[in-house]
Amino acid sequence: MNFAGIQSQFSMMEKIPNIVIFASGSGSNAENIINWSKERKTYTVTGVFCNRKDAYVLTRAERLGIPHWTFTGAEFRNNTLLYNGKQTSLTAALANLETDYIILAGFLLKVPGYLLEEYPERILNIHPALLPSYGGKGMYGDHVHQAVIAAGEKESGITIHIVDSQYDHGKTIYQARCTVTPEDTPETLFAKVHELEKAYPEVIEKYVTGRQ
Repeated sequence: MNFAGIQSQFSMMEKIPNIVIFASGSGSNAENIINWSKERKTYTVTGVFCNRKDAYVLTRAERLGIPHWTFTGAEFRNNTLLYNGKQTSLTAALANLETDYIILAGFLLKVPGYLLEEYPERILNIHPALLPSYGGKGMYGDHVHQAVIAAGEKESGITIHIVDSQYDHGKTIYQARCTVTPEDTPETLFAKVHELEKAYPEVIEKYVTGRQ
């Protein structure tokens, strides 16, 4: 192999993964991920995509200097997007951003098949319960915490998993647990689980850099 080839191979090995974040709400996890990426420089957040134009995650992205775009549910399902003033496909926009991984952070839409095919085992999600319990359609936010408390569970937590064709179903790569007490309300349990979610940026780092 000549010197140029060695340089090229080394560059590929040293490439920092690019990730994009899909979010639907406030974006606290998204902000943690972005800040981690800036401090650690082990992956780069190249964009935030959101299905709600009024979501606070867009304000966070703007403040942190991260490009952001919105789409409707129909556009997401049909692989279309208004990207930098031009109508294109979401997959083309992701390719333009040289996306290596997609990270879901409070994203409520089901990931369509075309994205699963384009990014096999390269889409991660965080869920506010210990899967396989309390997952599936409609199980998000306070709905999860209410169900956990109503069932009299002694513990809850978070699950970070690879996304597949079913809601909250793919291979688990990380779980963390917290105690549920008789005094807990959905609000207090949310606070406990939210504290555990601070592990998400590090778990992402380990996964996308091959250290998982």
